[in-house]
Amino acid sequence: MRLSPRAALALGLLRLCLAQANFAPHFFDNGVGSTNGNMALFSLPEDTPVGSHVYTLNGTDPEGDPVSYHISFDPSARSVFSIDPNFGNITLIEELDREREGEIEAIISISDGLNLVAEKVTILVTDANDEVPRFIQEPYIVQVPEDIPAGSSIFKVHAMDKDTGSGGSVTYFLQNIQSTKFAMDHHSGVLRLRAETTLDYEKAQAHFVIVVAKDGGGRLRGADVVFSATTTVTVYVEDVQDMAPVFVGTPYYGYVYEDTVPGSEVLTVVAMDGDRGKPNHILYSLLNGSDGAFEINETSGAILVTQSPAQLRREVYELHVQVTEVSSAGSPAVQATVPVTIRIVDLNNHPPTFYGESGPQNRFELSMYEHPPQGEILRGLKITVNDSDQGANAKFNLRMVGPGGIFRVVPQTVLNEAQVTIIVENSAAIDFEKFKLLTFKLLAIEVSTPEKFSSTADVLIQLLDTNDNVPKFTSHYYIARIPENAPGGSNVVAVTVGWGLAQGLRVGLGTTKGNLIKSDKPGFQFELPILISLCLDTLPVLMEPPFFLYKGDNNTSKDYKGNISVNFKLKT
Repeated sequence: MRLSPRAALALGLLRLCLAQANFAPHFFDNGVGSTNGNMALFSLPEDTPVGSHVYTLNGTDPEGDPVSYHISFDPSARSVFSIDPNFGNITLIEELDREREGEIEAIISISDGLNLVAEKVTILVTDANDEVPRFIQEPYIVQVPEDIPAGSSIFKVHAMDKDTGSGGSVTYFLQNIQSTKFAMDHHSGVLRLRAETTLDYEKAQAHFVIVVAKDGGGRLRGADVVFSATTTVTVYVEDVQDMAPVFVGTPYYGYVYEDTVPGSEVLTVVAMDGDRGKPNHILYSLLNGSDGAFEINETSGAILVTQSPAQLRREVYELHVQVTEVSSAGSPAVQATVPVTIRIVDLNNHPPTFYGESGPQNRFELSMYEHPPQGEILRGLKITVNDSDQGANAKFNLRMVGPGGIFRVVPQTVLNEAQVTIIVENSAAIDFEKFKLLTFKLLAIEVSTPEKFSSTADVLIQLLDTNDNVPKFTSHYYIARIPENAPGGSNVVAVTVGWGLAQGLRVGLGTTKGNLIKSDKPGFQFELPILISLCLDTLPVLMEPPFFLYKGDNNTSKDYKGNISVNFKLKT
C-alpha cells in the first residue's frame, strides 16, 4: 500500500526517535535473604558492628552503559549507611538500636548517567539480647502490721525488658533467701511472708528485701547472654499492742545515807511500753516491801524516802514496783513488776576511838615486873576500841608502834568494836636494867575507806626490878701486903663489889675455911675493909684462899655468889 506523503513523514520521524532512544537502568530483585540486589525485605541484627559490609546494591542498564549507586535518608533521620557508588557496597556507619528504631527507611537509586531510577526501601532491625530488665514505679515501700498472717501477700514488683522473645521474658528471685522472712513468686513478682514466719516490730522495725529480675537470655554479638537487675523492697513493720511494759536500766539499786532528809528522792524506776511504735501511758505503784518508809510517784517512777534514816528498822529493803499500761481508752492494760533493792548506808564520819573504863582515853599506864612469862596477857590494861560507823566504814586494823618484837596486839583487824589485848612476845627484852619505862603507841587505822581515818593511844609500862643478876667484883684480883706484926683489926685491902641495880642485899666475904667478915649494909656497891687477925705461926708467907662474895635478896631465899682471888703477902 502506498503511503501518503504525510504518513511517510511520520513513519520516518518514528524510526528516527527509536534509533536515538536510551532505556533506564534497573535493580535486580534477588528475593528474601539475598545480600545483593535492591534490598527488598532486607533485615539487619541490631548488634551488627559499625563498619560492617552489610549489603551490595546490584542492577544493570539495558544498553550496557555503566551504572552508579546511591543511598539517601530523610533529613530528619539518621544516616546509618554509606555506599560505594561504583560497586554498590553498603557499610554500617551508625550503631543500631531496635528498641529505639526498629525500621530504617532509605532511598536507593541506580543511574546510567542519563536515567536515574530510585526506590524507597525499608530495612528491618532485628532484636539482640542487649537490654537489661528494668523495674518500674520504684522505689518500692510498703507498710504491714506486725501481726500479718504467715503466707500473706505483701507487695508486687514489676520489671520490663524491651527485648523480644526469651530475652524479653522476666522472672523474679530473692537474694539471700535463706536469711529472709519473705518469699517471691518467680513469675508474677508477688512478695509474700513465708509460711510459719511472723514479723515482730520490737525486734525489727524494717526489712530490706532485695529482688532480682532476670531475663530469659539470648544472643548478643555471637554469644549467649543473660541480663539481670536488682531492686530493694522496703517493708516497714507497723506496731500493734502485743507487748508488756519493759523496764530500762535494771537491776535497780538505791541508797539512803544517814544524813538523808525525809522526802528525798532515792532513785527513779523507768519503764516504757514494749510496743514502742504506739506506746501506752505508764503508771507506777509499790506493791510491798516498803513498810511505809518509801513511796513512789505514779507518773515519774521516782521513789522517795518518807522517814528519817534513824527510824528505818532494816539495813536492806526489797521493794516491788508495778507498772500498768493505760490504753488510749483510759482502761488498765498489761502490767509488769520489778524488784528494787534499797540499802541504808552509813557515812564514814567517825574515826576509830580508844576507850578506858571511864570513857574515851588516849593514854594507858601499867606497872609490871620485868621478864614476865612468854605469852602472858597484860591484864592491867583495860582498853576498848570502837568505830561508830557501819559496815566497811567501821573496819580498821590495830597495831603497836614502838620497840619491835616485845609485845603483840590482838585482834589485828576489827569490825566496829573489840577489846584490845596485849600479849608478851619477847620476855628477855623486858629488862629493868635496860628500860625502866617502855613506851608504845596503839594505832587504829581504817582499812577500806578513802578517808583512812585513824587514831592513836599511848601505852606506858613501868618496869619493876626482880633479883635476876649475879654480883660482880669490880676487879678480877686484889693484892695486899700485910706486915707480920700487923695487929688484928688492921685494914688489909678494900674490895669493891657491883650489884647492878639490885637492892636489899646481904653481903659477906669469906674463905673456904670460914667467913672472915660479913656485912648487912644495904646498897648497890660496897667497899669492904678486910679485917684479919694474923698469926704468923699459922699463916705462911703467902696465903691465897678462894674468897667468895654472896648476896641474898631480902624478898627471896635465893643467894647468888661471886668468886674473887685475894693474894696476901707478908711484908718483910
